[in-house]
Amino acid sequence: MPNIPNHVALIMDGNRRYGEITDGDKLKGHIKGLQAVEDIVRYAGEKQIKYITLYAFSTENWKRSEEEVTVLMNLFRDYFKLNLETLIEEGVRVRFIGRRDRLPSDIVSMMREVEDKSLKNDSVTLQIALDYGGRDEVVRAIKKIKTSNLSIESETDFGKLLDTANVPDPDLLIRTGGEKRLSGFLLWQLQYTELYFTDTLWPDFDSEEFQMALDWYKNRDRRKGK
Repeated sequence: MPNIPNHVALIMDGNRRYGEITDGDKLKGHIKGLQAVEDIVRYAGEKQIKYITLYAFSTENWKRSEEEVTVLMNLFRDYFKLNLETLIEEGVRVRFIGRRDRLPSDIVSMMREVEDKSLKNDSVTLQIALDYGGRDEVVRAIKKIKTSNLSIESETDFGKLLDTANVPDPDLLIRTGGEKRLSGFLLWQLQYTELYFTDTLWPDFDSEEFQMALDWYKNRDRRKGK
């Protein structure tokens, strides 16, 4: 389909502000934020977008309060059990990027199970960045080179060592919540990605808002350095 991005990356910002505004509890905003994911993934499928990458938990998010981190981990547990199962039944493939050595072992097991169960699905690939940081990803790739004594001759060779190997770079990045920065997200992969920023808080980002971003993308002249 012409002028439709093949891969959309999303920085889902604004959950805590949404919670404070609507419930007086910033942590409740995370619940609403996760609920918004399914609608966006389904809409992406309707628009024939093949890849969606979500920034769910960064390497820096461990610095948040113990209470908030615990709430988030429990939300991930519930989401993986219930919501992702529904998406998998609808043909969505799920894969995770980021570190796995610091996450609770039961969550890592759930991640593997979800990936295995959805491996042959081919409608939309939902890539979830969990304990992910762009710099950390590059450092881990360099460690692979050193420990395995690999010969890297090109950017393509190096890209194969990243978490996103075999997934095309994003065509469009959307950041909700009003901030205009990347926050360490997909630093290698966003070289020629179109960047779209909206003040809308993530829990309020619906299919109509998504379509506004897609309409904006249609009018971009993507020269990619040419």
